[in-house]
Amino acid sequence: MINISIADNQPVVMQGLKCYFKNHSDISVIDNVYHLRDIDESLRTKRINILLIDIELDGLHSINSLKKIVLDYPNTKILIFTCASEKLFGVTSLKAGVAGFISKGDPLKRVEQALLKIAEGKTVFSEMVHKSILSSARVNKDERMYRKLSSRETEVLRYLIGGKKNNEISELLNL
Repeated sequence: MINISIADNQPVVMQGLKCYFKNHSDISVIDNVYHLRDIDESLRTKRINILLIDIELDGLHSINSLKKIVLDYPNTKILIFTCASEKLFGVTSLKAGVAGFISKGDPLKRVEQALLKIAEGKTVFSEMVHKSILSSARVNKDERMYRKLSSRETEVLRYLIGGKKNNEISELLNL
């Protein structure tokens, strides 16, 4: 049995996923959390194989939070399930050690297939993310610096796009 925990701000998404997997033969929803601060307790106290998380979860202000979860809980895989752009966050998520990235616009069957693949030890990213990783590996390091944003720059850009002001962003990122 694949035990999953769902970390999402939206109760409708949470209930929809719980209903979809309610009688599933291979996947069981063990826990759900609405804020980043509750993930640690969930992963520490329950046997969770996969954490299904929205990158826009309350309290998740940095890709470093995902890196910390990956390091602290190596037996728990992370699948990002979000409306955020895979073009913007896919590569940095993969580099952070996340096992997959699925859009909330995808059918629930795709989420199910992604969970099953990740449980088998595979990753689930679009072809675009894989090509981006391969192409960036081929380009020399000096060129890459100018073509790609760092994970911190991507976070700042995300907040700017969301309408945050400089001082709000600095507070969110503890700068």
